[in-house]
Amino acid sequence: MTRPSSRQRLPLWLLATATIAAVAAVLAVVLLVGGRSLPDRAGPPVEQLTVERTVLSPGAIELNLRNTGPDPVQVAQVTVNDVFVSFAGAVQPLGRLGADTVRLDFPWQDGQPYRVAILTSTGAVIEHEIPAAVATPETGGSLLGLMALLGTYVGIIPVVLGMALLPVLRRAGPTAVRTLLALTVGLLAFLAVDATLEGLELAEPAGAFGGPVLVFLGAGLAFLALSAVDRFLRHRAAQQTDPAVPGHRLALMIAIGIGLHNLGEGLAIGSAYAVGELALGTSLVVGFALHNTTEGLAIVTPLTRHRPAPGRLLYLGLLAGAPAIIGAVAGATVTNAALSSLLLGLGVGAIIQVVTQLAPSLRTHTGRILDPATAGGLSAGLLIMYLTGLFVAA
Repeated sequence: MTRPSSRQRLPLWLLATATIAAVAAVLAVVLLVGGRSLPDRAGPPVEQLTVERTVLSPGAIELNLRNTGPDPVQVAQVTVNDVFVSFAGAVQPLGRLGADTVRLDFPWQDGQPYRVAILTSTGAVIEHEIPAAVATPETGGSLLGLMALLGTYVGIIPVVLGMALLPVLRRAGPTAVRTLLALTVGLLAFLAVDATLEGLELAEPAGAFGGPVLVFLGAGLAFLALSAVDRFLRHRAAQQTDPAVPGHRLALMIAIGIGLHNLGEGLAIGSAYAVGELALGTSLVVGFALHNTTEGLAIVTPLTRHRPAPGRLLYLGLLAGAPAIIGAVAGATVTNAALSSLLLGLGVGAIIQVVTQLAPSLRTHTGRILDPATAGGLSAGLLIMYLTGLFVAA
């Protein structure tokens, strides 16, 4: 008996479609029959509410609520510092992942702490702390302009200043270049760890959307995306004979990675200012200038053996620093823990991908990575970022 030839077999697309349809049909039957065959859940309903954003205006407090639990939640009463207050909004029960805004009529005082307790229809109490009440800035042209200016101060200007050290780096020898590359790896590694910790902290209110998983999801997506971009750039570079192409490609990847990090950093800055946790002043600007100048140094280190055009350097500086403006504007206008965690995760994944590209450049002619020069560079990079980071806390 002969087997059917390849021409007599079903086309691949038809076979795949039939298989997917069969799987979907079985899942539909399980969905319809399975729920009826299983017993109902015993015990009280599980009610969880998360306050995603707090907006304070004269005589009122607005809470943006989201149901992060499995069961519907009906807001029955609200107290502020153990005093019942009238409220508007959340008339209907909030379903799973549902969101609504509750407006409390309460004459709050500037700088005072408040504890808001939300009582549900089942008697559960969900509390929310306001450490220090401060009026929420109104979204408008002045706020957006302020965030754009702040993003320029902490993003573009420091990065460009760091890139201005290229003429000094160009006169360094091979050992000095390897030391600087190790310094760059240390800088980026610190940024990755710092962004991961910050993302995990911000992810706590976003438990319904995965919480800390969002940080790692963003990191994985960014790593894979940048790996694809790097593969594309490598393919283009292989078709060119210019010896400066590999250095330019690596500088571009570093700028993209730092840009994604600065996007998350700007988001954190804008969010902190919107809730009154950030004081704008000279100390903040100087702190970020010291901290982010080292990012510009990391970008130009692969270009020490080449002479890039000023336009290319400006492009790299904007690519790395300008996302801080976008992040600051978004953070001041839209507060979303899930988005913040995902964006910080993107920066982490981008930086890790860049570090994996830089690591082979640290090898000596004998294949060693850790020698006194690279070990010193790595240590210096970590210490520089730690010490300059202390100024940002101001």
